[in-house]
Amino acid sequence: MRFWTAVGLSNWQATNLIFVMAQPSKKCLLQQDVHLKRDVTLLGGVSVIVGSMIGSGIFISPVGVLKNVGSVGASLVVWMVCGLVAVCGSLTYAELGTMIPKSGAEYPYLKEAFGPIPAFLFAWTSSLVIKPSAVAIIGLVFGEYLIHPFFPDCKPVPLLVIKLASACCITLVCFLNCYSLKIAARAQIVFTTAKLLALFVVIACGIFALTQGLTDNLESGFSGDVHWSTVGTAFYQGLWAYDGWNQLNYVTEELKNPSVNLPRAIMIGIPLVTIVYLLTNIAYLAGLSVTEMMISRAVAVTFGNKFLGAFAWFIPLGVAISTFGGANGYSITGPRIIFSAARHGHMPEILATVSYKRYTPVAAILFQTFIALLVLIPNDFDTLVNYFSFSMWIFHGGSALALLVLRRTQPDRHRPYKVPIFIPILVVLIALYLIIFPIASQPAWEYMYATLFILSGLLFYIPFVHLNLRFTFMKPFTTFVQQLFLVAPLSQYYDIKDT
Repeated sequence: MRFWTAVGLSNWQATNLIFVMAQPSKKCLLQQDVHLKRDVTLLGGVSVIVGSMIGSGIFISPVGVLKNVGSVGASLVVWMVCGLVAVCGSLTYAELGTMIPKSGAEYPYLKEAFGPIPAFLFAWTSSLVIKPSAVAIIGLVFGEYLIHPFFPDCKPVPLLVIKLASACCITLVCFLNCYSLKIAARAQIVFTTAKLLALFVVIACGIFALTQGLTDNLESGFSGDVHWSTVGTAFYQGLWAYDGWNQLNYVTEELKNPSVNLPRAIMIGIPLVTIVYLLTNIAYLAGLSVTEMMISRAVAVTFGNKFLGAFAWFIPLGVAISTFGGANGYSITGPRIIFSAARHGHMPEILATVSYKRYTPVAAILFQTFIALLVLIPNDFDTLVNYFSFSMWIFHGGSALALLVLRRTQPDRHRPYKVPIFIPILVVLIALYLIIFPIASQPAWEYMYATLFILSGLLFYIPFVHLNLRFTFMKPFTTFVQQLFLVAPLSQYYDIKDT
């Protein structure tokens, strides 16, 4: 190591050189060659969007939407409007993603338009809380529904068993994503197909219920009073189920032909999810009474027990498959935020490394998985959803505003896809509503906690990013982790001549 650094190579370059000299290829990794491979096809991109969106939400959130809005008809309107919001948001992100073809979604967009501080606060919030906690919540739902059939006479199911199953789910998707993005993307296609099949079974049962004349809920859909004070919270519940509409932007650098496939995947995936969600909610409302829905913890399971008889086990299995695919989707996309932030110096440099054999951001994936396992603690679902939605819509609105700013400051920049200007304006207005209205109509502590946590990122930004404070033990630690996991920074191959 000392010889190589003595001839002018940095520690990282010397480490990369030593790695590759030990390989028979006789190629050397210097700064700029290990890279992210474009392994995600159009079908893979659609599956990332659909697979990330259809997770645990559609099996749980319908009850939350109905409770908060108070009317069957209004709840269906909320689901439809949430789909339109997802379309508008994703079209806005399509322009940003094709104009700034970098992984990390909101991070590079905020950095380009507003500078490093908003981008860092997004990376701080998303990497440490939102994405890992979302993986943990989805993992818990997976564990509960996978284990439940094995304990039919045990209520409640032992919490430790659920946690172990959840940890296995999270660890397995971590392994898949570390091993190969191509395999993870193919697995996402399989799980997306399986979860759509489960929802189609629910929809088919709903159609059967309608043919049997079970239309009371739908006929009297708008007879109840709409709870206007909690409509914003109802949107939080619905948008949680739609969360994932921007997930493909996190892997833009690994998407084949992103200027074409990113908009296409969005226009295929999100309308498909919206139609499936509306039909699923209609099926729930046809097959169950409002009272049955209100007291149900998992409306899909209650629905399955009523209509599938001996085959009711299919629904818990379908939910487990769906949530596994959702966790896999977040494990594909979430680490790319960490990777992108570390590449710009906003996180430890080891998190910006890539496996030089697998071409995956192993360190970032392991980091997110570690936090997800730490927060694998049951909590109130509604509170967590409200917290996530509030936090994320701050940054969704900021990204739409970034597009408007870049339209003004960089009007001549190449834009392979250009969204009509009224759409990002609408997204900004929707974000303002979703941030302000729930707080004004029904103040809750989680909104204050979310705001304080976001701002607390400044306590780390100032010393470690702005002042560039570094701990001396980080360099040997970085070298050790590189050698342990065979990872290196983005670099460029140079041939080594035989001596």
